[in-house]
Amino acid sequence: YGGGVYRIADWAHITNCHVIPGEGIIQGLAEVGAPKGRGLLLLAEMSTKGMLATGAYTDKNVEMAVANDFVIGFIGSRRFTEERDLITMTPGVGLHASGDALGQQYRTPEMIVTENGSDIIIVGRGIYGPGKDVAAEAQRYRDAGWAAYENRLK
Repeated sequence: YGGGVYRIADWAHITNCHVIPGEGIIQGLAEVGAPKGRGLLLLAEMSTKGMLATGAYTDKNVEMAVANDFVIGFIGSRRFTEERDLITMTPGVGLHASGDALGQQYRTPEMIVTENGSDIIIVGRGIYGPGKDVAAEAQRYRDAGWAAYENRLK
């Protein structure tokens, strides 16, 4: 993160990690990133069917995030806590709720932002899939995400 060929901390303002190694992973990343004004997202949940990041694992993510100022939020399916103002970024976004052969489970921006309280949608194949007009699809997702956010404010 701080060294090696890529020197990620020099150019990535936000990075993410699993907390499987324990709280030391946060401390180690913070030693390098905090002086540079960087932030960390914890991978509290995934969007694939059968994911193992649930229950006590997710709860431990929340506990560690609340206790550590270097953590700015989560990758996960929903808002996890109101104890600190932490960002939630949610993957597995599709304009139509569905899934795929690889176990990915898609939910709509409305479900993710309005119903589950997430702040940012993470879209992959919905924009970059085969035969897609990337700019047009990105605009559609941006508009849908913004509309969901406005609905949440009502």
